[in-house]
Order: sequence, then C-alpha cells, then structure tokens
Amino acid sequence: MNTDTLVKQLCDLNAPAGCENLSAEKLKSFFEPLCDKAYVDPFFNVIGYKKGTSKNPKKIIITAHFDQIGMIVSGFEKGGFLRISNLGGIDTKALLASEVIVHGREEVFGVIGAKPPHLLKEDETKKNVKMTGLFIDTGFPDDILKQKVSIGDPVTMLAPVVTLKNGCIAGKSLDNRTGVAALVLILKELQNMKHPNDIYVIATVQEETGLLGAITSSYSLEPDLAVVIDVCHGDMPEADRSQCFPLNKGIPVAIGPAFHSEYTDALFEVAKRERIPTQRCIEPGNPGTEAWAIQVSRFGIPTVEACIPLRYMHTTAELVSLKDIEAVATLVARYVSEDIIKTTEETF
Repeated sequence: MNTDTLVKQLCDLNAPAGCENLSAEKLKSFFEPLCDKAYVDPFFNVIGYKKGTSKNPKKIIITAHFDQIGMIVSGFEKGGFLRISNLGGIDTKALLASEVIVHGREEVFGVIGAKPPHLLKEDETKKNVKMTGLFIDTGFPDDILKQKVSIGDPVTMLAPVVTLKNGCIAGKSLDNRTGVAALVLILKELQNMKHPNDIYVIATVQEETGLLGAITSSYSLEPDLAVVIDVCHGDMPEADRSQCFPLNKGIPVAIGPAFHSEYTDALFEVAKRERIPTQRCIEPGNPGTEAWAIQVSRFGIPTVEACIPLRYMHTTAELVSLKDIEAVATLVARYVSEDIIKTTEETF
C-alpha cells in the first residue's frame, strides 16, 4: 500500500474526540500485521508493540493522536434541525454550509445551515458566527429524526481526501491521521531493522480535548523515552514565518523546555547521518501537543517531537506533502532502532 492510499484509508475512519470507539478496532487492523502485539486499551488508545532484541530492553513510545475535531448533538429544533456543540477547537467560519454525518442509531446526512447574505442584518455581517447559532439541517420530519438521532450523538464532517499535484494531498482529519500514517510506516521500516529496545506505537485519543490519551498511555507504560509525532503549521501567504514551516524542506524538530535537549540533539545527529533534512521548531512554552503531558508523567519522561507541516489546520481542506510523512517516519524509525536510552542511577 502506498502512502497516498494509506492516508486516505485512515482519514476515512471517523473518530471525533471522545468517540474514538467508533474506529479503534479498525485502526488496530493497520498495526496488527506489522508488530508482535496490537491491542486497544480501556481508554481506546490503539497500541502496537514490537519486542526489542536486548536482554534487558528499555521502553520507547511513539505517539500520534487519531482523534479528530468534530461536533456533538445538543438539541432538536422543529423542522428537522439539530443544534450542535463542538468537540475540539473548531473554527466556525470553516463550518458554514458544510456537509456532515450524524452518527446516531443510523448515520444521518445533513448540512450545516447558514443564512445567505441577503438575509443578514447589518450588525450580523460584522460578527463571526457562534457555535450556538449553528444548526444541522437533516430534511427529516421531527418524529422520524428523533427515531434516528439522540442528544449526545457525535457529528463528523464529510470531505474526501484528494490528491493534488507535486505529491500533496488535502482533506479532513489530516491532523493527525498523517501522524498515524507515520506510525504505520515506522512499523514497516522496523520489520527490516534490529532494535534493542521495546517499541510501542500509540495512536492516542482525546488530544483535541486535553491530551488525555497521552496522559493515560504514558502513565500506564512508564516509558524511558517518548517520541511525539504531530502536525505543525505549514507555510502560507501572510502567515507568521516564525510559526510556520515550508513543505518538503525538512522535518521540523521541536526545541524548547518541553523537550529533552540531549535526546533532541541525538535526533538531529541521526537526521544528519541519514541525510534527512530538518528544520528547527522553537517552542518556548506549551507546544500544544502531547509532549506537554508526557514529559511530566510519573517521575518525568524524556520527550522529543518531530512534526509534519500542515496548511489550513482544523478545516476540511488541510494540506500536507506525502514526502514529509515518509521522511518523518524514516527519521523516527532510524532513531528508535538505535541504542539511545541513557542509563541513570536511582538515588533515594
């Protein structure tokens, strides 16, 4: 399976934050052929395990969240309309007139209604629409709709991932199914490599609503090193260049207080030796990724982060380069296959 097909299949899975049970078992099937054991934990994190060759292996986790931003049904309005609330950081400007699927007793297609400009009052034209002002139009009579949908049902956006020129793809949920695709590619690379340490790839849940899957899985596994793979902002016109990174110009590697300096230096050394271009991503505080939670799990976990530049984050037209996904997978696979865990003496 090529990377283009892999990413599209992963993006077809529906897993809004808090409702990852919809797709956890399907996602596990991507890991199973490539590792010694794959399982879904009680929190719906999907974990693939590869045993190391050392007599006393250490543990390395590689995380990438698989939850996506979405919505939840919060009420009914007469005429077949549904009120909604958000699951994760949705930009309401990007929702207007979108097609959606309500995951009720059966899947219900709908569109997010938006007043046409002809009906807007003058003061409304100057305001960004609030989530409380949005609704889903299903077209069903009220009594039929209530047989199919309940308050609390999740809602996902309907948008295919399409292939563009120059090895780029665009669509929904590339944040962070591109990272999950990298996990699959890492497992493929490790098929042909010896690695001394036990490696766990973890597709985590509820990143968009508080990094919760990273908190539970890192606490449970007690790793000696964590590698986080997530997207960062891709370059675009008029955007702050200090916060955005060009596509196909190297893997952004995070630098800052959340990231272990020695292990990060080692990641750069591996990249240099393997001739994998990198960029420096400066994160002076909370990076907004799972690294923020993992680094302080239990007694502290050394953490590094490699990113995939993505344009138009949290929309249905997110855009990435397939080459960047493959490059981050190659870099991380080479990195974790080495004997990089430093031995420390416990003192009490």
